[in-house]
Amino acid sequence: MLSALLLWGMAVELLVWGAIGRAGLGWSWGATLALALGALLLGRALLLAVTWLVAWRHRSAAPPLSAGAWLVMLWREYWAFVGGFVLFQPWARLAMPADRLRPSAQPILLVHGYGCNRAIWWWLRPRLEAAGHVVATLSLEPPWGDIDGFAEQLQQRIEAVCAATGAPRLTLVAHSMGGLVSRACLARHGAARVAALISIASPHGGSRLAHLGLGRCARQMQPGSHWLARLAQQRVNVPFVSIRTPQDNFVMPQQLQRHADARDEPLPGVGHMAALCDERTLRLVLAHTKL
Repeated sequence: MLSALLLWGMAVELLVWGAIGRAGLGWSWGATLALALGALLLGRALLLAVTWLVAWRHRSAAPPLSAGAWLVMLWREYWAFVGGFVLFQPWARLAMPADRLRPSAQPILLVHGYGCNRAIWWWLRPRLEAAGHVVATLSLEPPWGDIDGFAEQLQQRIEAVCAATGAPRLTLVAHSMGGLVSRACLARHGAARVAALISIASPHGGSRLAHLGLGRCARQMQPGSHWLARLAQQRVNVPFVSIRTPQDNFVMPQQLQRHADARDEPLPGVGHMAALCDERTLRLVLAHTKL
């Protein structure tokens, strides 16, 4: 569903700008194509700019970065965002081959975040597989649904992956909202099938940006929500690592990524989406998983 929404959205954008270029300005086809593509890329830059501005407004204390480090971080976050939402997730069936499940003692299941699908793991999955891991994914639908509903989808996928690999338990690696989905799944179904949880830039205490989001899951992620308060009452009774991005541009205040049950692993100088394409993230995940 998300792939179709992203494709239709981009198609409408390109058609509108194409009409402006050809019919409105009388430009050539080449110039019109450049206008449409440039506007599409500029639109993503403006959207990200909003996240950075809100993140700065609600920022937590963090180690300072140099001006050069900030520029690199902004640049990497932009292209990670474009890669995820223009190049890979709209074309998920082509960009992300089916999971290659085989017998494994402890496979990894990747759990995506808000407004994403399984193709957001385009960078991390092949590198985990190259390191020898059996890696599974899922797409949580609909994108604006209820986190408790996502938790049920996750539990079904956990059982299916364990059955396909013969593994008694697996490791959950979750990005953003996926960390909340994983915790909700553990709270509902226990840890019989889960050996460990690794969250990446997850809003364990919510995020101010959720006030701008759509759907029930966005409302559940608002700081102070009844849903978050209820989830906070449940301990995470498996080994738990929180890979935290102190300059995050989607989870704010950034300290809300911390969790009392988790081992805190700060990852400075990287944005929310770029954390999924960072060699340090890969090293941390490999350090906390078993083959």
